[in-house]
Amino acid sequence: MSVARLPVEDTNSEPKRARVEIRLVLSFSDRDKMGTIQPYDDALVVTLRIRGYDVKRVMADQGSGAEIKYPSLYKRLNLKPTDLTAYDSSLVSSDGKVVIPRGQIRLSVQASLEVVEVDFIVVDANSSYMAIVARPWLHTLGAVSSTLHLKVKYLLGDWIEELVRSQSMARQCLMATIMHQPVAESSDSVEGGS
Repeated sequence: MSVARLPVEDTNSEPKRARVEIRLVLSFSDRDKMGTIQPYDDALVVTLRIRGYDVKRVMADQGSGAEIKYPSLYKRLNLKPTDLTAYDSSLVSSDGKVVIPRGQIRLSVQASLEVVEVDFIVVDANSSYMAIVARPWLHTLGAVSSTLHLKVKYLLGDWIEELVRSQSMARQCLMATIMHQPVAESSDSVEGGS
């Protein structure tokens, strides 16, 4: 038969106090929607500091696994083909077309005081966005994004940091995309013969 021995309480010492640890919780509420134009279905577009430059029109896309850099940002950062490393996989664009990347490049991306190294895939495709940051960036930063609240939140020391969204920039990007879309064929006409 085994007997469990429990520690004996010292009655001469002061009572022990429980250590309280306060943890910040990343959450969103209706208050986070203040300042947005309702109703909306806008993309989450933020400004980030990439390679030392403030870059507007960066889409934060939690649905994507690939960080993308478009030609306009590639040129503005004065990057050269020799700066790229090989990237052998093809990608499928949002319009269903296969895109062959030019290569990949690792760049520092700064949000507030946090700097994360991001492997961008450089593609030759037209986009109204300068870049897309995706799940790898969000996970490395420890961030949570909400397209409903148009915000990205992450812990920075003892406080919660929020990335400023630009709803007006998101709408400008959407309009630019719509204006450059090819005209779809009408479904009213049906080919056939009798």
